[in-house]
Parts: sequence; structure tokens; C-alpha cells
Amino acid sequence: MNTPIPAPVVPCPRGSLRLAALAAACCLLLAGCTGAASSGAHADGAGAAGGRLKVALVTHGAATDPFWELVRKGAQAAASKDGIDLTYASDSDPAGQAELVREAVRDHVDGIAVTLAKPQAMRSPVAEAKAAGIPVVGFNSGIDAWRSLGILEYFGQDESVAGRAVGDKLDALRVRHALCVIHEQGNVALEARCAGVKKTFDGETRMLYVDGTDMDAMTAALTTRLRQDPDIDEVVTLGAQFALAAVQAADKAGSKAGVATFDLDKDLVTAVRDGRVQFAVDQQPYLQGYLAVDALWLHKTNGNVSGGGVAPVLTGPAFVTKTNVSDVARLAAAGTR
Repeated sequence: MNTPIPAPVVPCPRGSLRLAALAAACCLLLAGCTGAASSGAHADGAGAAGGRLKVALVTHGAATDPFWELVRKGAQAAASKDGIDLTYASDSDPAGQAELVREAVRDHVDGIAVTLAKPQAMRSPVAEAKAAGIPVVGFNSGIDAWRSLGILEYFGQDESVAGRAVGDKLDALRVRHALCVIHEQGNVALEARCAGVKKTFDGETRMLYVDGTDMDAMTAALTTRLRQDPDIDEVVTLGAQFALAAVQAADKAGSKAGVATFDLDKDLVTAVRDGRVQFAVDQQPYLQGYLAVDALWLHKTNGNVSGGGVAPVLTGPAFVTKTNVSDVARLAAAGTR
């Protein structure tokens, strides 16, 4: 992150009343009097040159994951509307993500939006931001941890609720043996999804942990598991691209298992329309990015706190099936759903 170099502050001359006019003229010429706000700056001293707020969006998402591109597009839309200088940074390693938050603090940003996939890793950097007077909002992951971390507000899907809804959906499809595929071990949001499925699904829920950063390895591991467990009749993945890999794995394994997934992108929309994927749970990542950035602007300019600081603002879940997929197809093609 690059922080603009602030203009030097030049103290106004002090003198007798006979020099007051000279002092005022000096202040205007030097445009940096102590005790006066800089031109275009906010009264509280926040904001980049010209009065624009600086916001950092820090996620745990992989750079190549289309999900996070949707988040970024939403954040950029809000930043454009609000006149915000937005910086986006990501690191899937929790220590790396924590350092990105600290870097934002050192850059004296006016607000930070952060995902909480590994909440404990964010505890210290969030505390440092708060100590520096920088408001922090959470989004996407960590719905059970944001309040304990002292975060201002939260935007996202209740993953446990979403998982339970998927479990009910599987019962309606008369599934008996479901395999829930977790592509990032230790991610609290992903774990909550599968735990929710298991809680309401009447059949048997099995788990498979894979490396989501290596799609070939993930597909191979799932293919092997489907060959070993031919009674699996449903694969539940936790990301759109993993659902498409699951379809390939089932074909390779000769499995008749259906595929359902969390999250949505334009390729997944096509797969739902074609019947290769039965349904998707849409948590609206574009909306998450948009709301997180817009909330910081509202808080800085109007003192607003969404949810009163005690309740999350939910962006999902919503089911996308073959019967309603056409409603979101156009928006998905445009990269906003």
C-alpha cells in the first residue's frame, strides 16, 4: 500500500494584534496553518488528499478465485459511489493476512474491511487498528467471532444456517450418503457449512479434506474417494469451481452421485442450467464487498453502524436451482452474481 506524502505543516506566525493581518495572509499563502483543517480534509483529520477516505479491503482469498473477484467488484462499486480510495490485498496464509492489516494501520487508512476465516490470527492486528482509531468491519467469514474481536459490524452469510438449509434440501432430494468436501482445513466458515449439513440431514454425512489451491490434486482425491465409497450419492462442495471439479471426478469414477454446492459464478450458473449441478447456495459476494466498504463510509461520514453493532447483516443463503437460474444468469455473465 502506498500512502500519499502529506504536505508539510507550517505554523502560523505569532505576534501582536498589529500583525494579525500579516499572520492571516501567511496562513493563506502557506496553506498549512496549525490548528486549521487542511483544504478538503475531514474535520476529524481522516481522509486522503482532497477529502477522499482511504479504505483497505483485506481478505484471505486466493488471487485466482473468481469468488473474490466478485467481492472486489462490489467493493469497487461502493468505493466509486462514495469517492473512496480503495486498496485490495489478500493472503491465504493467516499470518500474511494479519501483516496486511498491520500494513493498512501503518498507512493510516480511514477504515479496514477484513475477512475472519482464521479469527485468532486477526485478533492482534484488529486490536492495533482499534488502538489507532481505525474502524474495522468484518465480512464473509467469522460470523461467530466478530463481536468478541471488537469489530464494528459484520456482513455475510450465517454458514451454520446455510448448512442446515442444505441438509433439508438433501432430504427433499432423498439423498442417503453425502460427502462434504472442505477445501481449506481450519477455515471456520467452511467447517460451519458442513457441520450445518450434518445437523439437519437425515442421512449420513462424510467429510473429505482437500487442498483447494491444487485443483488437479483435489479432483484426483475426490475421484479416488468416490471409487472407494460407491454408496455416496451426493457430493457437496463449498465453492463454485470445486463443484465443477466434482462433476468431473464423478464422471471419472463412474459414480452416479449428484453434485450440489455453496457459492455461484457464471460457469456454475451454466452447470445448474444444464443439470450437471443440482443447486447452488448464493451468499452474494458482490453484496458483501459493497456493503463492507459502504458501511465504513457511512460510519465515517454519518456515524451509522449497521445491525447496531450487535447483529450481523445477512447476505444469504439463497438457493439457485434449475427452476430459477435464468433470473440470475444475465447478472452472473456480467460478473456481479
